[in-house]
Amino acid sequence: MAKKKNDEPKVYKEHPSVDQRITDTLRENYMPYAMSVIVSRAIPEIDGFKPSHRKLLYTMYKLGLLNGNRTKSANIVGSTMKLNPHGDAAIYETMVRLTRGNEALLMPFVDSKGNFGKVYSRDMAYAAPRYTEAKLDAFCAELFRDIDTDAVDFVDNYDGTMKEPTLLPTTFPNILVSANTGIAVGMASNFCGFNLEEVCRTTIECIKNPEHDLLTTLPAPDFTTGGELIYDEKEIRSIYETGRGSFKVRAKWTFDKKDNLIEITEIPYTTTIEAIIDKIAELAKSGKLREIADVRDETDLSGLKIAIDLKRGTDPDKLMAKLMKLTPLMDSFSCNFNVLIGGMPRVLGVRELLEEWTAWRTECVRRRVFFDLNKKKDKLHLLHGLAKILLDIDKAIRIIRETEEDAEVIPNLMIGFGIDQIQAEFIADIRLRNINKEYILKRTQETEALEKEIAKLEEIVKSKTKIRNIIVKELEQVIKKYPSPRRTRLVTAGAVPEFDEEDHIEDYAVLLFLTREGYFKKITPQSWRMSQEHKLKDGDEVIWQAETANKAEIVFFTNMQQAYKAHLYDFEDSKASVLGDYLASKLGMDEGETPVYAMLPGDYKGNMVIVFQNGKAARFSLESFETKTNRRRLTGAYSAKSPAVAFFHPVDEETEITMFSTANRALTFRANMLDIKASRSTQGVQAMVLRGKHTITRACRMEEAGLSDNGRYRCRSIPSIGALLTDEDLPEKQIKFE
Repeated sequence: MAKKKNDEPKVYKEHPSVDQRITDTLRENYMPYAMSVIVSRAIPEIDGFKPSHRKLLYTMYKLGLLNGNRTKSANIVGSTMKLNPHGDAAIYETMVRLTRGNEALLMPFVDSKGNFGKVYSRDMAYAAPRYTEAKLDAFCAELFRDIDTDAVDFVDNYDGTMKEPTLLPTTFPNILVSANTGIAVGMASNFCGFNLEEVCRTTIECIKNPEHDLLTTLPAPDFTTGGELIYDEKEIRSIYETGRGSFKVRAKWTFDKKDNLIEITEIPYTTTIEAIIDKIAELAKSGKLREIADVRDETDLSGLKIAIDLKRGTDPDKLMAKLMKLTPLMDSFSCNFNVLIGGMPRVLGVRELLEEWTAWRTECVRRRVFFDLNKKKDKLHLLHGLAKILLDIDKAIRIIRETEEDAEVIPNLMIGFGIDQIQAEFIADIRLRNINKEYILKRTQETEALEKEIAKLEEIVKSKTKIRNIIVKELEQVIKKYPSPRRTRLVTAGAVPEFDEEDHIEDYAVLLFLTREGYFKKITPQSWRMSQEHKLKDGDEVIWQAETANKAEIVFFTNMQQAYKAHLYDFEDSKASVLGDYLASKLGMDEGETPVYAMLPGDYKGNMVIVFQNGKAARFSLESFETKTNRRRLTGAYSAKSPAVAFFHPVDEETEITMFSTANRALTFRANMLDIKASRSTQGVQAMVLRGKHTITRACRMEEAGLSDNGRYRCRSIPSIGALLTDEDLPEKQIKFE
């Protein structure tokens, strides 16, 4: 019999909630993840490598690719996965950046064959790993020289099947030589590259003299893409001291007079060919670069090249100054020398980095020397046992020959010659042909040399100075063996031509119109003479107009007490027959925000008057709108205590303003009756006294008021109640139809 279906609805129980402090939740869940990303992925350590770099290079070393032939990149990627449990794509991308072909590093670690893309190209993609080949560059000998001498610690890989080094014992401060960028959780790291010879020379001098002036041997960073670094000593010193800061690098170019074109052969490290060309094309399309006829990428096997064809009569120097300002041909590099020291992230200056590297390298060399010392002591110990056999070789042979069991050979030799087990095993393993007096004499003659070497190594282990001397010697060898001429040229800020955008902007007369709905038009007088009939939305009207020049600055006031500054040349020339620019979109205004007034500040001299609905009036200096930065939005442009009724600019001491209230009263006062306030957000002073719920309806200049007798409404002082409007001055009554 079939079971009856249970018609009762399923009840899903809510998971029981756990009350926990937010700080505890972050500590238990977020922090472990954040630290894992910081320590195991994103931030380099004192050897200059992230874990992904280190695992890849060590795998290639174990594959015999330091001195062997190239192999397929796919083989390397597959082998690296034994240490790096990430996807093959991520591993290959890591290798691409380390290759000579990619040109991302001043001293590349991978000798590559095939297409590995270019660091200066966004679209020049690297080939798949099955099509490329690679091996370790000869320069990597400086990474692995001490790897087998217990110079660094080894740990188990992720599955415990093999060992890997925690750091690579670099013989030079790779942390400064190799450019490195990493984004972790809550922090980042960004190292620029420095010239190998300059770094090594600086390290030597700092070891000899801790007060050494870094700039004398390490003048500035260096980049594979060359270019020209705009040198500011104060700025560079700040970066060296704090590990943070930025500097500018610009492209290097030449002018071909014959073909009337500019050739750019070096660009900033932080940009790409495509980004530069796209920006130039964008500016040309918008009409801001009329001097350029064509721009193209002519990069080939010989190197990078961007060609810019010029129109006849174009000054190449002025054009390049303009391009440096408006395009990535001049770009900034922001430094953030964040490095892991003892598993903790620290932002260090250059001197501190060199001190940390020297201390770490000192320990590496000490461990290496101690390793060699123990090896030589072990060998000396064996030779001492061998020397005892020299006294009676026949006895040794007889002991071995007469011993019946193999297991008894070692004990019998130990008893016969008074030697320990290690010495006895060494003697027992000597081949029969080597059991002769000549062989044994040659081996035992090494004893004296070994004793001298051991004594020397023991002195080194105990002496920090001797270890530092070894480091200095190795650094000098690196300088000699791997010449590295500087690629990025240094130019002083004074030698860089300044670009003034306004010098390249055409200046001409313009007419300005602002409508109530927030549309703005900039019209040339010629265009205005052809058509003076405005196209407006239904119910819209022009509320402000002026005449000025195209280079002038304009300030728009909105209903939300904000002001927006702009240059007129930022607006396209318009016609009366179009609606114009919608300012809310053009200036990025907030939702519901609309312009209510516009002002031409000129040189920001003079005053401005605002009349408010509550009968108050404020007079303040235009200097409060002047900003030293390019800030465009100004909050608190005027008081928010009461809605603004009217704005007046320009005003002088004799300017007379007439106010009208709902009580059918009017009041005319001079602007000089208002004290000038420094703050633009001032509430002002009471000009017209209002009773009950009456408010100000409008305000205008006296000459625009249209009053029959201006003297009747003119006051001698404020505040004043104003005068009642005469029948002539009353607003027109509506006609009633019966």
